[in-house]
Amino acid sequence: MKLFIVAALVAVAAAAPQAPNAQEVQILRFDSDNDGLGKWNYVFEQSDGTKHDEQGELKNPGAENESIAVKGSYAWVGPDGVTYVVNYIADENGFQPTIEQGPGGAVPAGVIASLIG
Repeated sequence: MKLFIVAALVAVAAAAPQAPNAQEVQILRFDSDNDGLGKWNYVFEQSDGTKHDEQGELKNPGAENESIAVKGSYAWVGPDGVTYVVNYIADENGFQPTIEQGPGGAVPAGVIASLIG
């Protein structure tokens, strides 16, 4: 009897409707390189329009003022169908983003404030 109940629960769970417009996101591109000496870069792109590209470098290795400098961008397609892109530099001067949006989009003021600080 217990086996029947477990089997029934599994069947009900498997037959449950999926979320509307659910899509399986695929990785279209992934490249990564790290020289192990302080330089790296990576890129990925997904089928839902999400992208990330970043390069980084260790500055002044071993020195008292050792730091990391990073440059990159990430993008996504919002629920409104607009592509949003954040380009950034992160170094000894902090995180410095610039925001772009495709036609028809407007980045809400709260989002800009949260990124700029």
